[in-house]
Amino acid sequence: MQAILYDNFREPLRIQSVPDPSPSPQGVVLRVEATGLCRSDWHGWMGHDPDITPPHVPGHELAGVIVEKGANVSRWDVGDRVTLPFVGGCGHCPECLSGNHQVCDNQFQPGFTHWGAFAQFVAIEYADINLVRLPETLDFVTAASLGCRFSTAFRAIVAQGKVSGGEYVAVHGCGGIGLSAIMIAHALGANVIAIDINPEQLKLATALGAMATINAREIDKPVEAIKQLSDGGVQVSIDALGSQETCFNSISNLRKRGKHVQVGLMVGDHRHPAIPMDKVVANELEILGSHGMQAYEYPRMLEMINKGLLKPDKLIGRTIGLEEAATALPKMNTYQGAGVTIIDQFE
Repeated sequence: MQAILYDNFREPLRIQSVPDPSPSPQGVVLRVEATGLCRSDWHGWMGHDPDITPPHVPGHELAGVIVEKGANVSRWDVGDRVTLPFVGGCGHCPECLSGNHQVCDNQFQPGFTHWGAFAQFVAIEYADINLVRLPETLDFVTAASLGCRFSTAFRAIVAQGKVSGGEYVAVHGCGGIGLSAIMIAHALGANVIAIDINPEQLKLATALGAMATINAREIDKPVEAIKQLSDGGVQVSIDALGSQETCFNSISNLRKRGKHVQVGLMVGDHRHPAIPMDKVVANELEILGSHGMQAYEYPRMLEMINKGLLKPDKLIGRTIGLEEAATALPKMNTYQGAGVTIIDQFE
């Protein structure tokens, strides 16, 4: 099969012919129909993820068709159209037994712990636990966009933030996760304030339901601006980017007993950010992480998509092929376009 491969971190990616994968007894092989180009893939290529050992094939947001299955797979058949979360649970560790597959002790992550979906085929572990059946009404390109950014944002807003109608929600960073969070929070009836430094992203945030936008490059004190817009502070704030500044601001713009949800990865020099702990204690603030979403939680999200309450297709900016992806991935940290990029051409 053809796949994007890198032999060492931070070195050029290349398209190479590599052996087709085979399924493990509890796994399947998918023909990849679409896969997302995500900033997390850039982090992996940079060497920020300890689970990656080159040579490596990236790609963790995907949708496809089962072409082979292992002997122990009982819930799925060849020909099934499926997607999956970017974090897969093993199904038998203490965290999985408690229903928290997203923090599994033995987690499978395509594109990180194993070779990923920037390829014509990909092997998926723990298939019975982690695959999600695609409705016939959902195309592969849109389905691929759900696996990391959209589903992660859904859990951050719904399960961790517990956002409800009428609340104020701040979203720091209007990339794929941030834009998804804006759409989801708006669909739940929240008043969303979007913060970014890219005017195009802020324009898209408005189209997706943000009641107000703040360009943090143009406004000296974005926290004060957010508090002014939200009558003293927001109930829920999302750091969808992952930087010392956005994390600090996200906590600082909360009203008393508000919730900060950290979704953007904190890596490198941003791994241990300063936190306004005086505000956390005095105002009884909550600081929560959010890491993917379990496969069994997908039905509610898919139902909202089916009813037209959520329209993830509106987040898709463009589709590209493997060849273009090989040059686009190293530039993800400086990508200035609007919307999500999906790979849907593999030959």
